[in-house]
Amino acid sequence: MESLAELAASPAAWAALVTLIVMEVVLGIDNLVFISILSNKLPEENRRKARFIGISLALGMRIALLSTLAFIVGLTAPVFTLPFSIPAGPDGHAPMDFAFSWRDLILIAGGLFLVWKATTEIHHTVDPPTNDLLDKRQVASVGFGSAIIQILALDLVFSIDSILTAVGMTEHLPIMVIAVIVAVLVMLLAANPLADFINENPSVVMLALGFLLMIGAVLIADGFGAHVPKGYIYAAMAFSALVEGLNMAVRKAKAKRGETVH
Repeated sequence: MESLAELAASPAAWAALVTLIVMEVVLGIDNLVFISILSNKLPEENRRKARFIGISLALGMRIALLSTLAFIVGLTAPVFTLPFSIPAGPDGHAPMDFAFSWRDLILIAGGLFLVWKATTEIHHTVDPPTNDLLDKRQVASVGFGSAIIQILALDLVFSIDSILTAVGMTEHLPIMVIAVIVAVLVMLLAANPLADFINENPSVVMLALGFLLMIGAVLIADGFGAHVPKGYIYAAMAFSALVEGLNMAVRKAKAKRGETVH
């Protein structure tokens, strides 16, 4: 392994570091949106604490996984295969063995959890309890420990995806560690403002839940071998966020003029 001094003097290493930091920050958006939505279900006095613990656990998990790179890379090795038959034209069917690795199984499990969680939250948002007492009980039912466990479970899924991305972009462990630390620190700084913004804008809550639903579906597809380019996903998210931002600006302008906001 090259020394830190050699890496610091290498323009290629700096380019790899900047690229990897940007990539890790973008990948961390999924994790941050989930933490924001889940922590907003807690009593207000526990929200910041839950976000700090959740993101700190994400950092610790990524550093721990980086120390076991050989094990992480081994997660991509096939564990079992399932036989499939796919159409091969007029001559019949071509047999194909579909291999699943531990990484695939973790992504599928995480995707299913995200789809379930997002669907449940969308249902609660669209059809909330009519009784205020029931609504308070519903919020209270999201315990602090339960929230941390859910955050930890998704941290594991996103951390494995993050580390495998880092391994695919560079072979230098110091670059991976620095990129992960910087990305998680950015998440830590953005967590409270993002969560407060989501909490104060109901339409943004629904948009964020839609993002989680889409991310869950992409994780499941990735686990089954259908790799969707991340650029398409984040471009769609950015475009949706831009449209919602324009809608918010229109509503704000109408409110200033005293017009009815629809």
